[in-house]
Amino acid sequence: ELTRRHDQSIGDEKKAAVSGQPIVERYLKAPLWKFRPNQECGTEVSDLFPHIRKIMHETALIRSMNSDHRDHGEATLQLHTGSTTAAMPGIGAWLSYGLKSFNPNLPSHVVISEHRPYNGPQLWDSNFLPAANAGVRVVPGDDPIPFLKSPVSQSRQQLELALLRKMNQRHFNQRDHDAQLAGRMSTFTTAAGLQKQAPEALDLSKESKATLKLYGADKKDQSSYAAQCIMARRLVERGVRFVEIIDAVGACRDNWDAAHRDIASHENYARRVDQPVAALLMDLKQRGLLQDTLLVFCTEFGRTPWAQDGKGTKSRNHHPEAFSCWLAGGNVRGGVVHGQTDDIGNYVVKDLVHVHDFHATILHIMGLDHEKLTYRHAGRDFRLTDVHGHVAKEILHS
Repeated sequence: ELTRRHDQSIGDEKKAAVSGQPIVERYLKAPLWKFRPNQECGTEVSDLFPHIRKIMHETALIRSMNSDHRDHGEATLQLHTGSTTAAMPGIGAWLSYGLKSFNPNLPSHVVISEHRPYNGPQLWDSNFLPAANAGVRVVPGDDPIPFLKSPVSQSRQQLELALLRKMNQRHFNQRDHDAQLAGRMSTFTTAAGLQKQAPEALDLSKESKATLKLYGADKKDQSSYAAQCIMARRLVERGVRFVEIIDAVGACRDNWDAAHRDIASHENYARRVDQPVAALLMDLKQRGLLQDTLLVFCTEFGRTPWAQDGKGTKSRNHHPEAFSCWLAGGNVRGGVVHGQTDDIGNYVVKDLVHVHDFHATILHIMGLDHEKLTYRHAGRDFRLTDVHGHVAKEILHS
Protein backbone atom coordinates (compact mmCIF):
# COMPACT_ATOMS: atom_id res chain seq x y z
CA GLU A 1 0.00 0.00 0.00
CA LEU A 2 2.84 2.39 0.79
CA THR A 3 4.45 1.59 -2.55
CA ARG A 4 1.18 2.27 -4.36
CA ARG A 5 0.63 5.55 -2.54
CA HIS A 6 4.23 6.79 -2.59
CA ASP A 7 4.44 10.59 -2.21
CA GLN A 8 0.67 10.92 -1.75
CA SER A 9 -0.64 13.05 1.10
CA ILE A 10 -1.80 11.14 4.16
CA GLY A 11 -4.84 13.38 4.15
CA ASP A 12 -7.36 13.16 6.96
CA GLU A 13 -6.80 9.52 7.87
CA LYS A 14 -7.19 8.62 11.54
CA LYS A 15 -4.31 9.82 13.70
CA ALA A 16 -2.69 11.71 10.82
CA ALA A 17 -1.85 14.38 13.38
CA VAL A 18 -0.24 12.27 16.08
CA SER A 19 0.07 13.58 19.61
CA GLY A 20 2.94 15.93 20.26
CA GLN A 21 3.54 16.81 16.61
CA PRO A 22 2.30 19.81 14.62
CA ILE A 23 -0.52 19.33 12.15
CA VAL A 24 1.30 19.56 8.82
CA GLU A 25 0.93 17.94 5.42
CA ARG A 26 2.47 14.46 5.40
CA TYR A 27 3.51 12.44 2.37
CA LEU A 28 3.68 8.65 2.43
CA LYS A 29 6.93 6.98 1.47
CA ALA A 30 7.45 3.61 -0.18
CA PRO A 31 9.87 1.21 1.55
CA LEU A 32 13.46 1.52 0.33
CA TRP A 33 13.88 -2.25 0.53
CA LYS A 34 11.73 -5.08 -0.78
CA PHE A 35 9.91 -7.47 1.54
CA ARG A 36 10.17 -11.18 0.82
CA PRO A 37 8.57 -14.19 2.55
CA ASN A 38 10.22 -16.76 4.79
CA GLN A 39 10.12 -19.99 2.80
CA GLU A 40 8.51 -22.03 5.58
CA CYS A 41 5.94 -19.75 7.22
CA GLY A 42 5.51 -17.00 4.64
CA THR A 43 6.20 -14.12 7.05
CA GLU A 44 7.50 -11.20 5.00
CA VAL A 45 10.73 -9.55 6.11
CA SER A 46 12.66 -6.64 4.63
CA ASP A 47 15.78 -7.22 2.56
CA LEU A 48 17.56 -5.37 5.37
CA PHE A 49 17.48 -8.65 7.31
CA PRO A 50 18.06 -11.58 4.91
CA HIS A 51 19.49 -13.85 7.62
CA ILE A 52 16.74 -13.10 10.13
CA ARG A 53 14.19 -13.75 7.37
CA LYS A 54 15.45 -17.35 7.19
CA ILE A 55 14.70 -18.00 10.87
CA MET A 56 11.29 -16.29 11.10
CA HIS A 57 9.52 -19.66 11.16
CA GLU A 58 11.08 -20.08 14.61
CA THR A 59 9.69 -16.76 15.86
CA ALA A 60 6.42 -15.10 16.81
CA LEU A 61 6.25 -11.68 15.19
CA ILE A 62 4.18 -9.03 16.97
CA ARG A 63 3.12 -6.37 14.47
CA SER A 64 0.95 -4.42 16.89
CA MET A 65 3.41 -3.11 19.48
CA ASN A 66 2.50 0.20 21.09
CA SER A 67 4.20 2.49 23.62
CA ASP A 68 3.54 5.87 25.22
CA HIS A 69 6.38 8.21 24.30
CA ARG A 70 8.06 9.37 21.12
CA ASP A 71 11.40 10.49 22.56
CA HIS A 72 14.24 7.98 22.70
CA GLY A 73 15.09 8.43 26.37
CA GLU A 74 11.57 8.02 27.72
CA ALA A 75 10.61 5.25 25.27
CA THR A 76 13.78 3.26 25.95
CA LEU A 77 13.20 3.65 29.67
CA GLN A 78 9.63 2.36 29.31
CA LEU A 79 10.72 -0.64 27.26
CA HIS A 80 13.07 -1.61 30.09
CA THR A 81 11.26 -0.48 33.25
CA GLY A 82 7.62 0.05 32.29
CA SER A 83 7.87 3.73 33.23
CA THR A 84 8.62 6.79 31.10
CA THR A 85 9.43 9.03 34.06
CA ALA A 86 10.12 7.56 37.51
CA ALA A 87 13.28 5.57 38.17
CA MET A 88 12.20 1.92 38.43
CA PRO A 89 13.91 -1.49 38.32
CA GLY A 90 14.61 -2.80 34.83
CA ILE A 91 13.07 -6.00 33.49
CA GLY A 92 16.39 -7.80 33.92
CA ALA A 93 16.42 -6.89 37.61
CA TRP A 94 12.82 -8.09 38.01
CA LEU A 95 13.62 -11.42 36.35
CA SER A 96 16.74 -11.80 38.46
CA TYR A 97 14.70 -11.09 41.59
CA GLY A 98 11.95 -13.53 40.60
CA LEU A 99 14.09 -16.40 39.32
CA LYS A 100 17.30 -16.05 41.37
CA SER A 101 20.62 -17.28 40.05
CA PHE A 102 21.66 -20.65 38.65
CA ASN A 103 25.35 -19.92 39.14
CA PRO A 104 26.57 -18.24 42.36
CA ASN A 105 29.85 -17.30 40.68
CA LEU A 106 28.19 -15.28 37.93
CA PRO A 107 25.61 -12.48 38.13
CA SER A 108 22.06 -13.42 37.21
CA HIS A 109 21.73 -10.25 35.11
CA VAL A 110 24.27 -9.15 32.49
CA VAL A 111 24.09 -6.33 29.94
CA ILE A 112 26.46 -6.35 26.96
CA SER A 113 26.72 -2.85 25.53
CA GLU A 114 29.68 -1.63 23.52
CA HIS A 115 28.57 2.00 23.85
CA ARG A 116 26.48 3.83 26.41
CA PRO A 117 22.79 3.60 25.43
CA TYR A 118 20.06 6.13 26.09
CA ASN A 119 19.51 6.41 29.87
CA GLY A 120 22.67 4.41 30.59
CA PRO A 121 22.66 2.34 33.82
CA GLN A 122 19.04 3.27 34.53
CA LEU A 123 18.10 0.51 32.10
CA TRP A 124 19.67 -2.26 34.19
CA ASP A 125 19.52 -0.72 37.66
CA SER A 126 17.85 -2.68 40.48
CA ASN A 127 16.59 0.57 42.03
CA PHE A 128 14.55 -0.43 45.11
CA LEU A 129 14.99 -4.18 44.49
CA PRO A 130 17.90 -5.83 46.34
CA ALA A 131 21.17 -4.56 44.88
CA ALA A 132 22.31 -8.04 43.81
CA ASN A 133 19.70 -7.92 41.02
CA ALA A 134 21.32 -4.98 39.23
CA GLY A 135 22.86 -5.76 35.87
CA VAL A 136 26.60 -6.10 35.37
CA ARG A 137 27.68 -4.31 32.21
CA VAL A 138 30.11 -6.05 29.88
CA VAL A 139 31.96 -3.88 27.36
CA PRO A 140 33.51 -5.94 24.53
CA GLY A 141 37.28 -5.57 24.41
CA ASP A 142 40.38 -6.32 26.43
CA ASP A 143 38.80 -5.22 29.72
CA PRO A 144 35.13 -6.31 29.50
CA ILE A 145 34.43 -5.87 33.23
CA PRO A 146 36.42 -3.22 35.16
CA PHE A 147 38.74 -4.49 37.91
CA LEU A 148 38.08 -8.12 36.99
CA LYS A 149 41.75 -9.05 37.42
CA SER A 150 42.94 -9.14 41.01
CA PRO A 151 46.13 -7.17 41.76
CA VAL A 152 47.05 -9.57 44.60
CA SER A 153 47.51 -13.33 44.89
CA GLN A 154 44.50 -15.59 45.34
CA SER A 155 45.52 -16.56 48.89
CA ARG A 156 45.94 -12.90 49.88
CA GLN A 157 42.60 -12.06 48.35
CA GLN A 158 40.84 -14.86 50.26
CA LEU A 159 42.18 -13.46 53.54
CA GLU A 160 40.97 -9.97 52.60
CA LEU A 161 37.52 -11.27 51.64
CA ALA A 162 37.19 -13.21 54.88
CA LEU A 163 37.98 -10.07 56.88
CA LEU A 164 35.59 -8.04 54.74
CA ARG A 165 32.75 -10.54 55.29
CA LYS A 166 33.32 -10.43 59.05
CA MET A 167 33.28 -6.64 59.15
CA ASN A 168 30.24 -6.42 56.86
CA GLN A 169 28.31 -8.92 58.96
CA ARG A 170 29.06 -6.98 62.15
CA HIS A 171 27.92 -3.77 60.45
CA PHE A 172 24.76 -5.50 59.17
CA ASN A 173 23.87 -6.94 62.60
CA GLN A 174 23.84 -3.42 64.02
CA ARG A 175 21.20 -2.35 61.48
CA ASP A 176 17.57 -3.31 61.05
CA HIS A 177 18.23 -5.95 58.39
CA ASP A 178 18.44 -3.44 55.55
CA ALA A 179 17.68 -5.23 52.25
CA GLN A 180 19.89 -2.91 50.22
CA LEU A 181 22.78 -3.52 52.61
CA ALA A 182 22.28 -7.28 52.39
CA GLY A 183 22.23 -7.01 48.60
CA ARG A 184 25.39 -4.96 48.64
CA MET A 185 27.11 -7.58 50.78
CA SER A 186 26.12 -10.36 48.40
CA THR A 187 27.63 -8.48 45.47
CA PHE A 188 31.09 -8.92 47.00
CA THR A 189 30.60 -12.69 46.92
CA THR A 190 29.43 -12.53 43.31
CA ALA A 191 32.36 -10.26 42.40
CA ALA A 192 34.82 -12.79 43.82
CA GLY A 193 33.16 -15.52 41.79
CA LEU A 194 33.28 -13.31 38.71
CA GLN A 195 37.06 -13.20 38.92
CA LYS A 196 37.10 -16.99 38.73
CA GLN A 197 34.51 -17.67 36.02
CA ALA A 198 33.96 -14.51 33.96
CA PRO A 199 37.31 -14.58 32.12
CA GLU A 200 36.57 -18.09 30.85
CA ALA A 201 32.93 -17.28 30.06
CA LEU A 202 33.90 -14.26 27.97
CA ASP A 203 36.88 -15.91 26.26
CA LEU A 204 35.96 -16.59 22.63
CA SER A 205 39.31 -18.16 21.72
CA LYS A 206 37.91 -21.61 22.44
CA GLU A 207 35.08 -21.21 19.93
CA SER A 208 35.46 -23.24 16.74
CA LYS A 209 36.13 -21.58 13.39
CA ALA A 210 32.77 -22.89 12.20
CA THR A 211 30.95 -21.17 15.05
CA LEU A 212 32.78 -17.88 14.51
CA LYS A 213 31.92 -18.02 10.82
CA LEU A 214 28.27 -18.83 11.58
CA TYR A 215 28.00 -15.59 13.56
CA GLY A 216 29.93 -13.56 10.97
CA ALA A 217 32.82 -12.86 13.33
CA ASP A 218 35.15 -12.99 10.32
CA LYS A 219 33.48 -9.92 8.77
CA LYS A 220 34.84 -6.56 9.88
CA ASP A 221 31.54 -4.67 9.91
CA GLN A 222 29.82 -7.20 12.16
CA SER A 223 32.65 -8.84 14.11
CA SER A 224 31.96 -6.84 17.29
CA TYR A 225 28.25 -7.64 17.41
CA ALA A 226 28.98 -11.26 16.51
CA ALA A 227 31.33 -11.47 19.50
CA GLN A 228 28.63 -10.00 21.73
CA CYS A 229 26.10 -12.62 20.61
CA ILE A 230 28.58 -15.43 21.23
CA MET A 231 29.29 -13.99 24.69
CA ALA A 232 25.55 -14.00 25.37
CA ARG A 233 25.28 -17.67 24.43
CA ARG A 234 28.25 -18.59 26.59
CA LEU A 235 26.75 -16.74 29.57
CA VAL A 236 23.40 -18.47 29.10
CA GLU A 237 25.18 -21.83 28.96
CA ARG A 238 26.76 -21.03 32.33
CA GLY A 239 23.50 -20.18 34.06
CA VAL A 240 23.10 -16.42 33.71
CA ARG A 241 19.36 -15.80 33.88
CA PHE A 242 19.06 -12.60 31.86
CA VAL A 243 21.44 -11.36 29.17
CA GLU A 244 20.73 -8.23 27.14
CA ILE A 245 22.70 -6.98 24.15
CA ILE A 246 22.10 -3.30 23.43
CA ASP A 247 23.12 -2.13 19.97
CA ALA A 248 23.93 1.46 20.87
CA VAL A 249 26.09 2.41 17.91
CA GLY A 250 28.36 5.13 19.18
CA ALA A 251 27.30 8.74 19.69
CA CYS A 252 23.71 9.88 19.39
CA ARG A 253 24.19 10.91 15.78
CA ASP A 254 25.74 7.58 14.78
CA ASN A 255 22.90 5.16 15.44
CA TRP A 256 19.57 3.85 14.18
CA ASP A 257 17.85 7.23 14.59
CA ALA A 258 16.64 8.29 11.13
CA ALA A 259 14.96 11.48 12.30
CA HIS A 260 16.07 14.28 9.95
CA ARG A 261 18.42 11.80 8.24
CA ASP A 262 18.24 9.47 5.27
CA ILE A 263 16.70 6.21 6.47
CA ALA A 264 19.04 4.43 4.04
CA SER A 265 21.57 4.59 6.88
CA HIS A 266 19.70 1.65 8.40
CA GLU A 267 21.41 -0.60 5.88
CA ASN A 268 24.76 -0.32 7.68
CA TYR A 269 23.27 -0.92 11.12
CA ALA A 270 21.11 -3.82 9.98
CA ARG A 271 24.16 -5.50 8.45
CA ARG A 272 25.88 -5.36 11.85
CA VAL A 273 23.17 -7.34 13.65
CA ASP A 274 21.41 -9.46 11.01
CA GLN A 275 23.71 -12.48 10.72
CA PRO A 276 24.81 -12.57 14.39
CA VAL A 277 21.22 -12.50 15.69
CA ALA A 278 20.07 -15.22 13.30
CA ALA A 279 23.14 -17.28 14.20
CA LEU A 280 22.41 -16.91 17.92
CA LEU A 281 18.98 -18.46 17.46
CA MET A 282 20.33 -21.29 15.30
CA ASP A 283 23.22 -21.93 17.68
CA LEU A 284 20.93 -22.09 20.71
CA LYS A 285 18.67 -24.52 18.87
CA GLN A 286 21.42 -26.88 17.72
CA ARG A 287 22.81 -26.98 21.26
CA GLY A 288 19.39 -27.84 22.70
CA LEU A 289 19.15 -24.54 24.57
CA LEU A 290 16.41 -22.74 22.64
CA GLN A 291 13.59 -24.68 24.28
CA ASP A 292 14.74 -23.35 27.66
CA THR A 293 15.75 -19.88 26.48
CA LEU A 294 13.60 -16.91 25.46
CA LEU A 295 15.09 -14.76 22.70
CA VAL A 296 13.60 -11.26 22.31
CA PHE A 297 14.40 -8.83 19.49
CA CYS A 298 12.90 -5.39 19.99
CA THR A 299 13.19 -1.62 19.79
CA GLU A 300 11.64 1.28 21.71
CA PHE A 301 9.37 2.43 18.84
CA GLY A 302 8.96 2.37 15.08
CA ARG A 303 9.17 4.92 12.28
CA THR A 304 6.44 6.95 10.61
CA PRO A 305 5.14 5.75 7.23
CA TRP A 306 5.50 9.32 5.96
CA ALA A 307 8.51 11.56 5.32
CA GLN A 308 9.39 13.65 8.33
CA ASP A 309 10.66 16.74 6.54
CA GLY A 310 8.23 17.04 3.68
CA LYS A 311 7.77 15.65 0.20
CA GLY A 312 10.92 14.31 -1.43
CA THR A 313 12.84 13.74 1.81
CA LYS A 314 13.87 10.31 3.15
CA SER A 315 13.82 10.83 6.91
CA ARG A 316 11.24 9.18 9.20
CA ASN A 317 10.11 10.41 12.59
CA HIS A 318 9.60 8.46 15.84
CA HIS A 319 6.39 6.41 15.85
CA PRO A 320 5.28 4.67 19.08
CA GLU A 321 1.74 4.12 17.77
CA ALA A 322 2.67 0.92 15.89
CA PHE A 323 5.87 -1.10 15.54
CA SER A 324 7.11 -4.70 15.51
CA CYS A 325 9.09 -7.02 17.80
CA TRP A 326 9.65 -10.76 17.75
CA LEU A 327 10.21 -13.54 20.27
CA ALA A 328 11.52 -17.09 19.92
CA GLY A 329 12.24 -20.10 22.09
CA GLY A 330 10.64 -21.30 25.28
CA ASN A 331 6.89 -21.69 24.90
CA VAL A 332 6.67 -19.38 21.87
CA ARG A 333 4.87 -20.62 18.76
CA GLY A 334 7.09 -20.37 15.71
CA GLY A 335 5.84 -18.90 12.45
CA VAL A 336 3.08 -16.86 14.10
CA VAL A 337 2.19 -13.27 13.20
CA HIS A 338 0.20 -11.47 15.90
CA GLY A 339 -1.59 -8.15 15.57
CA GLN A 340 -2.40 -5.90 12.65
CA THR A 341 -2.10 -2.24 11.69
CA ASP A 342 -4.02 -0.20 9.14
CA ASP A 343 -2.88 -0.44 5.51
CA ILE A 344 -0.09 2.09 5.90
CA GLY A 345 1.25 0.97 9.30
CA ASN A 346 0.06 4.13 11.03
CA TYR A 347 -1.89 2.68 13.96
CA VAL A 348 -2.97 -0.69 15.38
CA VAL A 349 -6.37 -2.05 14.34
CA LYS A 350 -6.21 -5.54 15.89
CA ASP A 351 -4.64 -7.19 18.98
CA LEU A 352 -2.74 -4.18 20.30
CA VAL A 353 0.24 -5.18 22.48
CA HIS A 354 1.29 -2.34 24.76
CA VAL A 355 4.72 -2.41 26.41
CA HIS A 356 3.01 -3.51 29.65
CA ASP A 357 1.47 -6.46 27.76
CA PHE A 358 4.86 -7.24 26.26
CA HIS A 359 6.42 -7.35 29.73
CA ALA A 360 3.57 -9.48 31.09
CA THR A 361 4.10 -11.94 28.23
CA ILE A 362 7.86 -12.17 28.77
CA LEU A 363 7.42 -12.80 32.50
CA HIS A 364 4.76 -15.44 31.76
CA ILE A 365 7.05 -17.29 29.36
CA MET A 366 9.75 -17.23 32.04
CA GLY A 367 7.35 -18.81 34.53
CA LEU A 368 6.42 -15.67 36.47
CA ASP A 369 2.99 -14.12 37.02
CA HIS A 370 3.34 -10.39 36.39
CA GLU A 371 0.56 -9.63 38.89
CA LYS A 372 2.24 -11.64 41.66
CA LEU A 373 5.85 -10.59 41.06
CA THR A 374 5.81 -7.64 43.46
CA TYR A 375 8.12 -5.84 45.85
CA ARG A 376 7.07 -3.76 48.85
CA HIS A 377 8.55 -0.26 48.70
CA ALA A 378 7.51 3.13 50.10
CA GLY A 379 4.32 1.72 51.54
CA ARG A 380 2.96 -0.13 48.53
CA ASP A 381 3.58 -3.13 46.29
CA PHE A 382 5.35 -2.35 43.02
CA ARG A 383 5.54 -4.53 39.94
CA LEU A 384 7.04 -4.27 36.44
CA THR A 385 3.63 -3.86 34.79
CA ASP A 386 2.30 -1.44 37.45
CA VAL A 387 -1.51 -1.94 37.34
CA HIS A 388 -1.61 -2.95 33.67
CA GLY A 389 -0.64 -5.81 31.40
CA HIS A 390 -2.21 -8.79 29.66
CA VAL A 391 -0.37 -11.87 28.40
CA ALA A 392 -0.46 -12.29 24.61
CA LYS A 393 -1.41 -15.96 24.84
CA GLU A 394 -2.04 -16.20 21.10
CA ILE A 395 1.72 -16.43 20.45
CA LEU A 396 2.22 -19.24 22.97
CA HIS A 397 1.70 -22.98 22.91
CA SER A 398 -1.23 -24.03 25.07
